[in-house]
Amino acid sequence: MIIAQEKRKTNIAEFILYMWQVEDLIRASGFDFERVNEIVISKFDLPEETLDEIRTWYANLITLMAEEKIVEKGHMSFLTNLIRELNDLHLRLLQSTEEKKYQEIYQAAQINIKPFMEKSPGSFFSEIEACLTGLYGYLMLRLQNSEISNETKEAMTSFSNLLAALSTLFREVEEGKKDLS
Repeated sequence: MIIAQEKRKTNIAEFILYMWQVEDLIRASGFDFERVNEIVISKFDLPEETLDEIRTWYANLITLMAEEKIVEKGHMSFLTNLIRELNDLHLRLLQSTEEKKYQEIYQAAQINIKPFMEKSPGSFFSEIEACLTGLYGYLMLRLQNSEISNETKEAMTSFSNLLAALSTLFREVEEGKKDLS
């Protein structure tokens, strides 16, 4: 919860990736709150009041995931909506005459996005969702100490650069520091 709150304020893409990890952790625990408490929450050295907030946060996520019937796969609707918001901003930035730097970053990533989308099973509703999915898979491979090709590393770097730029602009728009109407 604490990490999620900080990431939500500072980097929306990192927040989404973090929350996908939380979803997977909840699934791996079999939606058993006591298991989540044992594996995650009990490891924090925080005041009891803060631990209670974290427990409530995880319990609410478990309930939400069950209600949204994403027990085996899928993402919570508020995360999907955030990705749609990110994609809407992305499309506006591509149309803006003032966002040449963003457009250059996108062009560097686009050469990797299309092949990734073609090779990936399933479908994506946007290039931004594809970039997030690619980075999430990359993070999982790294956690498993899997061998990763240089080509994949370069592609993921381009995805990361795009999402970092988009996240910065998203924060500026949210804070009212940038207007793209």
